[in-house]
Amino acid sequence: MRKSLHLLAALAALGSGSAIAQKAGDWQVGAGWLHFAPQDSSKPLTLTSPVPSVLFGSGAGVSNSDTLGLNAVYFFDSHWAIEGVFGIPPRFKLNGTGTLAPVGQLGDARQWSPTLIGRYSFNDSDAKLRPFIGLGLSYVWYSSVNLTPGLQGALGSQLRQPPLSTVTTAKLDSSFAPVFNAGVAYQFDPHWGVSFSVSYIPLRTKAKLTTTSFSGFPIATSEASLKLNPIVPFLALTYRF
Repeated sequence: MRKSLHLLAALAALGSGSAIAQKAGDWQVGAGWLHFAPQDSSKPLTLTSPVPSVLFGSGAGVSNSDTLGLNAVYFFDSHWAIEGVFGIPPRFKLNGTGTLAPVGQLGDARQWSPTLIGRYSFNDSDAKLRPFIGLGLSYVWYSSVNLTPGLQGALGSQLRQPPLSTVTTAKLDSSFAPVFNAGVAYQFDPHWGVSFSVSYIPLRTKAKLTTTSFSGFPIATSEASLKLNPIVPFLALTYRF
């Protein structure tokens, strides 16, 4: 009889929420859908040399983008954790607005934005459903910046250069940006779970353009300020160990 009681007690413990309790030293990794939805605006394209001038009415908008997101979470205790978020750099398309709307797509670029977030989880450590909030920092830079032939031609025309006689290259400034995060995690068993979070990143960058002749002789420089401010949902399947 006593052995039966002990067996029942052990089975009850295995079926209870304590079996999935988060504790200090736990790691959790995840992978899933990472979406970037820029809440964008821009200032007019400005020629900075040889003669400063503003192309009034010109503007640009940034497309949404999806990619594979990865994260890793380390728990300091049952509530506090630190999370790193990274993944395959998404590619964004830059489209003309205002007087640049007839040009269509202006260019594209890949965005790198590894992020570190301090997280606080609510509810008891053995709860399957745990909302959380976080605050962090992201370092953002860009690579593979390409400009379309349409923009190349429009800039050459604005500079009164013969068609197909100029080449324009672009560089986007890198920067640090704060990250505001909130979400919820659900644990199926001691190892497997799912999490969904939404981040808001106040983010600005400046596109700096250099126009040269085919021989490499500098003709003009220009720049445009972009406000991206993306909202970033992240849905991930997680594994804890």
